[in-house]
This record gives sequence, C-alpha cells and structure tokens, in this order.
Amino acid sequence: MQSLYPTLKYDDAPAAIDFLERAFGFERHAVYDGEHGGVAHAELRFGGEYVMLGSTNEGDERFNHGAGCHSLYVVVEDPDAHHARAKDAGATIERELSETDYGSREYTARDPEGNLWSFGTYRPGAA
Repeated sequence: MQSLYPTLKYDDAPAAIDFLERAFGFERHAVYDGEHGGVAHAELRFGGEYVMLGSTNEGDERFNHGAGCHSLYVVVEDPDAHHARAKDAGATIERELSETDYGSREYTARDPEGNLWSFGTYRPGAA
C-alpha cells in the first residue's frame, strides 16, 4: 500500500494551522513544538488523509523550500459548501467555483502565506 503525504513550510505555522482548520476544515492531529519557537512537525487530517507542515525556522534545511510555494488538490464531496466555508473564513478565492470540462466542480483558494489549495470532485485515477 502506498500513501502520499504533502509537506508544507510556513513562516507562521501556528497561524497556518488555525487558518487551515477554520477555512478548509482540517483537524489538528498532532503538533510538536520546535527548538526555535516554531512548529517542528504538525499533522492535520482531512477526512482520512493527512498533510504535514512545519515552521520555516525549524528542521532540516534540505526540506525547507520556503513558505507559500506549493499547490495542492483536495477531493471534497460538497465543493459548494466547502467554498462557502472558505469564503466565510476570509480565504482569498483565486478561482471561483465552476464546472470543468473534465467533469469536476472545483475552486481554488490561497492560504495566508501564498499556497494554492484547489478543492473539487475530481478523483485522479478514477476514470
């Protein structure tokens, strides 16, 4: 069995965790404080999937590509409700909710540090 776990870095990881919970519905699974006042490692759950993150001032520099330079796609059952939640929480919507020519209903939002998060119904490999 294979699993993929995206990993992100944030300048203000505690604020990012709060935002991801409030705007996108992630749940805090584990958060470990770092040696330099940041987050050494955090795991956030979305349904049965996880994303990992940490502070840019913590951990091995080889894995620090900076904050705000990633994009992720997350499958959601109800993109309309998810979009409304994100907007209500103040997320910057970069691509409004729409139907795609490949059969997905989706939108894209930017988190406070610049990462792009797309949420929709498309499931890679399902066709």
